[in-house]
Amino acid sequence: MAMKRSTKTTIFLILLSFIAFGTFVPVFASLPSSPFSHRNGHRSHPNKKVSRKFEISNDMFWKDGQPFRIIGGDLHYFRVLPEYWEDRLLKAKALGLNTIQTYVPWNLHESKPGNLVFEGIANIEAFLKLCHKLDLLVMVRAGPYICAEWDLGGFPAWLLAINPSPNLRSSDPSFLQLVDRWWGNLLPKLVPLLYDNGGPIIMVQVENEYGSYGNDKAYLHHLVNLARGHLGQDVILYTTDGGARENLEKGTIRGDAVFSAVDFTTGDDPWPIFKLQKEFNAPGKSPPLSAEFYTGWLTHWGEKIARTDADFTAAALEKILQKNGSAVLYMAHGGTNFGFYNGANTGQDEADYKPDLTSYDYDAPIRESGDVDNTKFNALRKVIARYSSATLPSVPFSNEKTGYGPIHLQRKAFLFDMFDLTNPINVIESENPLSMESVGQMFGFLLYISEYTAKRGRSILSVPKVHDRAQVFISCPSEESGARPTYVGTLERWLNNELILPETECPSNINLFILVENMGHVNYGTFIFDRKGILSSVYVNGETLHGWKMLPIPFHNLNEVPSSNPIMQDAFSAFNKISLPHKRVIHKSENSSEEPALYSGHFSIDESRPVKDTYLSFNNWGKGIAFVNEFNLGRYWPSRGPQCNLYVPAPVLKHGDNTLVILELESPNPEHVVHTVDEPDFTCGSSEMKVHQL
Repeated sequence: MAMKRSTKTTIFLILLSFIAFGTFVPVFASLPSSPFSHRNGHRSHPNKKVSRKFEISNDMFWKDGQPFRIIGGDLHYFRVLPEYWEDRLLKAKALGLNTIQTYVPWNLHESKPGNLVFEGIANIEAFLKLCHKLDLLVMVRAGPYICAEWDLGGFPAWLLAINPSPNLRSSDPSFLQLVDRWWGNLLPKLVPLLYDNGGPIIMVQVENEYGSYGNDKAYLHHLVNLARGHLGQDVILYTTDGGARENLEKGTIRGDAVFSAVDFTTGDDPWPIFKLQKEFNAPGKSPPLSAEFYTGWLTHWGEKIARTDADFTAAALEKILQKNGSAVLYMAHGGTNFGFYNGANTGQDEADYKPDLTSYDYDAPIRESGDVDNTKFNALRKVIARYSSATLPSVPFSNEKTGYGPIHLQRKAFLFDMFDLTNPINVIESENPLSMESVGQMFGFLLYISEYTAKRGRSILSVPKVHDRAQVFISCPSEESGARPTYVGTLERWLNNELILPETECPSNINLFILVENMGHVNYGTFIFDRKGILSSVYVNGETLHGWKMLPIPFHNLNEVPSSNPIMQDAFSAFNKISLPHKRVIHKSENSSEEPALYSGHFSIDESRPVKDTYLSFNNWGKGIAFVNEFNLGRYWPSRGPQCNLYVPAPVLKHGDNTLVILELESPNPEHVVHTVDEPDFTCGSSEMKVHQL
């Protein structure tokens, strides 16, 4: 990952950034050409008993005493609903894969300290057992850091609230203590699923592309010893680093304790890099493996959707396979960054902030919705078939998608009307602004409230450090019945802009509301320690504002229980029972307000129709988040683009009545309608960036 994002030019950045996963499906590929025949030339490992064993010897992988080539792919259980795991795995197998590679995101499983979750979409054991049932081997990337374009690289954001702050990805004892506890819960779950114990796991990765980040060998050795203590001495541990000497020098552990794999740009000649790889493995312990063979690329908001040529990608894969190399497709199937879990990248400084889309389609051969009827799937499958020992399975049909008609929404409440700022239980007070994490808000939104003295003429608001995007409102509380907050502008981290506050006649101090959105913690690079919220003083006309109230806004995330969220409960019940003292009726004259508001609507699926996948089209809406039947689909932002539609998997839907609730932050569609459609759309926005074509 690191090697690709450190580049200064857009093209080189995209070329280098094809990161990290591998979906390997079990079509056990024989190794063509010397020393093996193209189809049938398997031979037994010398002096090796034929038993259940996966190992490395003679610069080859061996499975049960027979030479084995990994043709795998990344497929992340946490980006696919459990009801669709089997569908996606079968399609990966039809692609010709024999191995699945997946990360394990710490923050999904422990979003709150000590609150461990291994159920639902976090049920990694069920996912691994399903891989085994389908005769797929597995490479587990256990972290604790995973990158993955996932929020904070998989670290739980509550690490950022600890004081003093632990030094992430280092041998800092306070950090290692937390890692020990996390792996102490995770790794024992993997033991029964190791290949030697009858399960599918053939290899376990420690850290991820560490050579692109640091050079703390004590940290790496600690992880290795910890993994060995839980998993035993026989499992293959591996590292993955960019295929440059500097990365391998810093990110690997020489000797035979850990296997060093590599990744590199799809257009690179793989074999000089595989030759370099051998220098960092013990003699005879370096089967050539590209642990991240990039089938596509990620996309940030404001960019054109990334595309890579199918034939070029297939030809690059064949360069590896034709000489008995192994490869893991990153990605075989990308999936979706549901909820608030998308990550973000930075450029040369932390202000050059680039949040990722909700879609993690990645231009992978198995598309976000599971579609396989595309040129990239066919081109890769054709190449893989030439190097497989068995006929590939037939290709399953793509899942059907449909539109359910327009969904007409009603504005149910302005966001600010849903808060009782007089309730000290919900409000945090401080002389200066506090970070989101320090007040327990790890995702989503935090409302900051202060006041400033009214004066003649306009005033200048300056917030030197806001992470990541802040909408600013003012009001005069002395006006009869209280004034509506008036929108004055937006502060964005990547612009570091100031705002002009309009002249307001007010007999008292003017209320200042700053609604800050966490757009995703940075997941890669030197700026990964990425706290959210207002992280500096706030100035009006150069004078520091003091006396702040902060109100967390509890929209639930992917792995959180919706019933714990009073705002969403109210939204889904049409706000019939809101108990807040200042609930008010919304008048039609306020329909053009730029104040954030919640909208709700319903659509029905007739019992006579099968429930199918669909997409929500947010054309002509501004920016916000969407929930269907209390499931957090993620963010929409068509005005920035390129993603126009949100994918809605069929398991989220049901026969009968279905409910859509959205938080629109800026500008609602004038008709208050969201259309359900049967295909994705990545043509929104006005970005002038070019589509990347390898």
